[in-house]
Amino acid sequence: MGDRHRGRTVESQAGTHSARLFLDLMVMAAATLNSPAQDLEVQLRRIRGLMERNDFGQALVQAEALLGQAPESRDALYLIAVCQRYLQRVPDALTTLARLEQLHPRYSRLFQERGHCYVAQRLAEPAIEAYLRGVNLNPALPASWNALQRLFRLTAQTANAGTAASHVQTLVALPPEVVTATSMLADGDLQPAELLIRKYLLEHGDHVEATRVLARIGMQLGILDDAELLLERLLELAPDYHAARFDYAQVLLDRHRHTRALEELKKLLAAEPGNRSYRAALATAHVGLGDAAGAVARYRELLSETPQAPDLHLSVAHALKTLGQQQQAIESYRAAAALRPNFGDAYWSLANLKTYRFTDSELESMRVQEAAAGTELVDRFHLCFALGKALEDRGEYAESFSYYERGNLLKRSQSGYQPRFIERNARLQAEVCTAQFFAARAGVGCPGNAPIFIVGLPRSGSTLIEQILASHSQVEGTMELPEIPRLVAVLQGRSFTDSEPRYPAILRDLKPADFERMGESYLADTRAYRKGRPRFIDKMPNNFRHLGLIHLILPNARIIDARREAMACCFSNFKQLFASGQEFTYSIADIAAYYRSYIGLMAHWDVVLAGRILRVQHEEVVADLEGSVRRILDFCGLQFEPTCLEFYRTERSVRTASSEQVRQPIYKEGIDQWRHFEPWLGPLREALGALAPP
Repeated sequence: MGDRHRGRTVESQAGTHSARLFLDLMVMAAATLNSPAQDLEVQLRRIRGLMERNDFGQALVQAEALLGQAPESRDALYLIAVCQRYLQRVPDALTTLARLEQLHPRYSRLFQERGHCYVAQRLAEPAIEAYLRGVNLNPALPASWNALQRLFRLTAQTANAGTAASHVQTLVALPPEVVTATSMLADGDLQPAELLIRKYLLEHGDHVEATRVLARIGMQLGILDDAELLLERLLELAPDYHAARFDYAQVLLDRHRHTRALEELKKLLAAEPGNRSYRAALATAHVGLGDAAGAVARYRELLSETPQAPDLHLSVAHALKTLGQQQQAIESYRAAAALRPNFGDAYWSLANLKTYRFTDSELESMRVQEAAAGTELVDRFHLCFALGKALEDRGEYAESFSYYERGNLLKRSQSGYQPRFIERNARLQAEVCTAQFFAARAGVGCPGNAPIFIVGLPRSGSTLIEQILASHSQVEGTMELPEIPRLVAVLQGRSFTDSEPRYPAILRDLKPADFERMGESYLADTRAYRKGRPRFIDKMPNNFRHLGLIHLILPNARIIDARREAMACCFSNFKQLFASGQEFTYSIADIAAYYRSYIGLMAHWDVVLAGRILRVQHEEVVADLEGSVRRILDFCGLQFEPTCLEFYRTERSVRTASSEQVRQPIYKEGIDQWRHFEPWLGPLREALGALAPP
């Protein structure tokens, strides 16, 4: 099967230009980074230069030295393996790749390099398997496809050789810049990919595939407004490009534009009725629109075709939980865990029911899987949070806290949360939204009084208030609606994080008609989540940062501040693993800072919007339910109804972490649960200062 340079021959046949472009772009991206990341990239560039000159011995020495400085560096490990192969140390290269796989199991080039190693050892079948794993993760690997074409022919797999050849031709037909950027995107190298593809589009204008790559980079970076615009433009150019339309539907789902996403998915399904990805996304859209029952039916159709799919069992379970069908949800969560024993999300979802108690065998399985070397980071931190809850329920508080702490540390390691931006927003809100500012804009906005906003921190008792109100005959319980954050994103526009933002300063420049239009748009956009009752709830907690905007566009809306005692609220957030967002909760310091910012901003709103906000203290609701219910209803202009006292009997979809708790009568035992962990909460108490209870 060739000499020790066979891997290099494959590379040269299948895209030396792309490989060199990849290296150059990684270096260009590094120029924007700060030390020590910049220093790391400078050293990697030096090593790659040695490899270009065939000085693999010196390159290996420097790469190993670099690995000593950065023991988990993906690129250092990869370059070590490449050097070892060229130095005919193939067993060492395979050992290095095994370590790389443990640390970065979804890096496609490690599998490509493993394929090259097996080619050097004349082992066709393992090489084929390695290359296939690479292209399954990253279809834009010309070297792997070219090697597969050759290997399939050598092993008389004619049909597979033809498939590989067709992939080679597809990649050959694309500009090298597009292939390289696509490959970078697949491996998570988003910054150099964006740099390359933007440069290409500036030089060459509209190019369908390049535009799609840039949109997908935007999706990965969370710049969804740009991604949406790019995909809309792309579909004007190529309306029959189904993969791009599916990307567009995914962006709409991520932006919580579920009605529009549903329309796009129906177009796709009209062309390909059996497509499983489209059908699964359709079920997700139904969940987003509050139709959990419809989602369950669609997920079960898919599950009947592939009963061994753990992700589908998990999706079914989530929808069943939303519907309050707890036992069926438990069975589906367990089925997901049985099919994939290290499926952290399945175990955490059981724990997140708050009422589930793990068996001894389940607890032992979680411990084993969390400690296993092959468990991926996302599964590991899910398991840590599940173990923390399981051990807390058993009264083993020291070990419980250690798992909560570890889970938060792991989750925080992948978060880009920066508290200074939250603090900056609070400062700017107070500077812009003064009493004089509101007085000058008295009477603006849409006069509708349908919305009831419940704001505050997560885990503050807001779901309980929502359930009480949703038990009233005049009030619709919806969910944490995305419309206000989306409106803020439009006002904010695209800006660099370190530049002074447009919002909220832009509120000064808006005309009365703008505020009325935004209020009407909010009411129109939220209609998809309602079923006909005259009033409805928007329970997006972080809307407390935007009460000035809410007051300007909907001056007659009711605003309830759901508040919980500081230590209890902050620690409850520390114990909670959120499905998305709420990145401030994965560090004691961040939680305390966020809580302090919240208290300060709410104090500002109390002054400039005097009488417009009702504060509801969770501990007071627990101590005096009827008095609190009457106070809430009176503030909302609603007649008292006894059903609000029996809120736990109300059957409706509840999608937050408290979904099972609000289906039970109030119990007082949970108020001071944080005190079980008080020996380890000194840093939180200190960070909260005077806000912490005695």
